[in-house]
Amino acid sequence: MGKNEKKADTSLSQSKSMAKREERKKEVAKNRRNKRVKSIIGWGCGIALAAVIIFAIGINVYRAATRTVSSSDFSAGLDSNGLIEGVDTSAALTLADYENLTVPMNEVSATTEEVDNRINSTLESYAEFKEDTSLTVATDDVVNIDYVGTIDGVEFEGGNSNGEGYELTIGSGSFIDNFEDQLIGTHPGDNVKVNVTFPEDYSDANVAGKPAVFDVTVHSIKVTPELTDEFVAENFADTASTVEEYKKSIEDEFYKQHLEEYITKFITENSTVKSYPAKYLKNTKSVTKYNDESMMAYYNQMFSSYGMDAYKNVWELRGEEIKDEISYEKELTSRAKEAVKDALIYQAIYEKAGLSIDMDKAFADMTEQNSEEYVTNMKETYGEGYLAQAEIKKAVTEYLNNTVKVN
Repeated sequence: MGKNEKKADTSLSQSKSMAKREERKKEVAKNRRNKRVKSIIGWGCGIALAAVIIFAIGINVYRAATRTVSSSDFSAGLDSNGLIEGVDTSAALTLADYENLTVPMNEVSATTEEVDNRINSTLESYAEFKEDTSLTVATDDVVNIDYVGTIDGVEFEGGNSNGEGYELTIGSGSFIDNFEDQLIGTHPGDNVKVNVTFPEDYSDANVAGKPAVFDVTVHSIKVTPELTDEFVAENFADTASTVEEYKKSIEDEFYKQHLEEYITKFITENSTVKSYPAKYLKNTKSVTKYNDESMMAYYNQMFSSYGMDAYKNVWELRGEEIKDEISYEKELTSRAKEAVKDALIYQAIYEKAGLSIDMDKAFADMTEQNSEEYVTNMKETYGEGYLAQAEIKKAVTEYLNNTVKVN
């Protein structure tokens, strides 16, 4: 091998050696990068997992911190006179200008429809079943009957009222087609044979599509009394003695109701709470939640008697938009604030107008209308502060109804 060949071979060897060193450098660098990336990814996953854990813990801590504890102490935060303790209503509330309020008469007057509906409803409540044989069954009448049904002379299951009497409204479609129509024109005391045919698709296959005969006894017809002076004097002597006076008393009742609603809406919408009394707001939330829980217990007891699923959480009572405890707490706060605002408004007017209440008289009236035991139970359940607050609202309502201008 010549010199030039040796040099060439040496150069080639050096080049190969250098190439290998470069490859090793690249491999080492690659391994370092991969190790660094794995380290970063592992660190990132750890942070993400930690964040999830911290978030879950945070939610539970938040729920525990914001969860309202229910309370049945309705008088908490009220003094014995029914006033919110430690509250200056003039500082906590910007009160609506009710003193310059004028209410349109057409907004609060009773309507003819309201009066007529009340009268008809009252007369219906005095309706009685009459066995007067001169009465005649007509459409829309309510009759008391007994019946025995047969097919081919044989009594069938479910076709006998067993002498217990059945109240049927003629024309209601409660019975098989043509059954009720065949009773029109009959009288109390009549025995009637009613011929019908069960529909082909009737639920009981044993009688479906078959002709049947019902032996029906008409016992009585429900009669609604007429509105006369005699009827009014007999039943409403405390308030009226004639039809005209009775109608006027109903008009006055609706007028008072509408006026109260109008004023209540005005003072609520036009008053602004500047600061809610924190302690009383918290107490109100607790009582509101207690009411929700009591309602849930009532429904669950009723559901269980029908074999239905019970409510698992109190917020399930509050509508589809309330999906969890957090949203329930927000909605609970909103309801409590409405109640506190209402209490502040009536207390502010009560104080501004210099009104007063007589709880001894109030309890005496409650005892006369109900019983001493009833009053004792009310005191034990709600406390005297809460009952006094209710009297404050009544006093303010009466004051506003008598002082607000109506044109």
